[in-house]
Amino acid sequence: MKLDVTELTVFTVLLLAVTVLGFLAARWRRTRAMDDLKEWGLGGHQFGSWITWFLIGGDLYTAYTFVAIPALIYHVGGAGFFSLPDLAIVYPMVYLLLVRLWSVSKAKGYVTTADFVRGRFGSRALALCVAVTGILSTLPYIALQLMCIEAVLRTMGVDGQWPVAVAFVGLAGFTYQSGLRAPALIAIVKDVLVYTVVIAAIVFIPLKLGGWGHIFDTAGHKLSASGTGRTALAPQGQLNYASLALGSAMGLFLFPHTSTAALASRDRKVIKRNMAALPAYSLAVGFIALLGLMALAAGVVPLGTADGGTDSNTVVPLLFHQMFPGWFAGIAFAAVGIGALVPASVMSIGAANLFTRNIYREFLRPRATPAEEARVSKLASLAVKLGALICTLMLTPQFSTDFQLIGNVIILQTLPAVGLGVVVRWFHRTGLLAGWVLGMAASLWMLYRIPNPATHHAHFGGSALPLSELGFHTHMTMYVGVLALVVNLVVTVLVTLACRALRVPDGADETRTDDYFHAPAESAKTPAPLPRPAGPVVAARAEGSPS
Repeated sequence: MKLDVTELTVFTVLLLAVTVLGFLAARWRRTRAMDDLKEWGLGGHQFGSWITWFLIGGDLYTAYTFVAIPALIYHVGGAGFFSLPDLAIVYPMVYLLLVRLWSVSKAKGYVTTADFVRGRFGSRALALCVAVTGILSTLPYIALQLMCIEAVLRTMGVDGQWPVAVAFVGLAGFTYQSGLRAPALIAIVKDVLVYTVVIAAIVFIPLKLGGWGHIFDTAGHKLSASGTGRTALAPQGQLNYASLALGSAMGLFLFPHTSTAALASRDRKVIKRNMAALPAYSLAVGFIALLGLMALAAGVVPLGTADGGTDSNTVVPLLFHQMFPGWFAGIAFAAVGIGALVPASVMSIGAANLFTRNIYREFLRPRATPAEEARVSKLASLAVKLGALICTLMLTPQFSTDFQLIGNVIILQTLPAVGLGVVVRWFHRTGLLAGWVLGMAASLWMLYRIPNPATHHAHFGGSALPLSELGFHTHMTMYVGVLALVVNLVVTVLVTLACRALRVPDGADETRTDDYFHAPAESAKTPAPLPRPAGPVVAARAEGSPS
């Protein structure tokens, strides 16, 4: 591509502006010094409804949504729309779970989901497994964000790795300096840019291409002619579509960056409001997904790669390049770039918190001070970003969406301990450990068995496993995450039953029922009850009630 000075100038100015904003965020709404993990990694629990809305929205709706999903639809058609039913079911599913997780974390001082597992099941080993899983699942997700930034730069005519390295340094710098406040503040700018670009795209591009009818007709014809997909879902792809939507929904709020953004909220009501309001984002996601069909109708041809393949991530940037004037294309590219920086920052913070609290302090430095925790977490956030860069070299999936989906396969193995553990305490810690081990083993084995026909790599080429690999006589595929989770749950239940029958000692649960309804900010607004005589029964009840 020829260098486009106008696009690059607008893009660079906006990216520099949000980078400066990220550094300035260190002083925004700060109540204590940044040498405290809860202040650096959770924003001091100061975020209200609006800030949480932008932070969680910026955290969940990433460059994956803006670039990778439309690129998948460009190649396979209707099968790429799995993200819409995924979003339709995820918020009701996690409404109760996140509210309870926030309350018990506030009551007990938990910073990570592994902290919760450690207290809930009394198992350091299980908490370690959850922490390692969270860190590993984050690496390919951050890698995807960096790949999308690279695709935008290539579309503007900037080749080579150094521009991505510069963006990486800026990301690392403001994350290290400002912690969670940086992505929270930048997310406001990101959402304004994204909504501006989406509205312009769904109004202007269809008019230029001859209307929605022409877009669907042309896209359907090209998909059929290519033999790679169709606008309607093929029968053999229905099982994979359904399992992919369900698996993505179940895993979305298990990622450390999502729980980190939720735990930074000021009170339970903030979580409730956001879980009720965030589905509004799904409308924008539906329009963003249609960009893949617009690119087909517009005749967009993805840029090539050094090994002779195609860079599918350039589909949407090229569409913007062709359809918009240079200055507005620069704004659109900045929306994609900032949409990658915000989640990458939160992801690195969430993974760093896991390392610091559940590996470093738990096993290496039990007496670490809050200042030492914050310092280690800052350094760990840098290491996580470097690990993400390594992931881009090690993994070669057919579509960039598989970077997120592979990470989702891994994080799903924490569902029994974290997701179900918030609701029930029936599982035995030995059963949860056994389920995690076999679930992870099944995940890696199945992912290893999936080839990439585009690059001719024999392994780790995607997340959809042909059921013929499991001995079934069918051409259907299924999402690896759901298959591995079934293995995990079956093993967890069977081992738990065996441990109960053999009376194997279980870990102590340090949480109480009242902890899951703990709401200090809300209760502070209610009138204090009249003084009552201090008796043993009353004192016991007062001790177990929310403060």
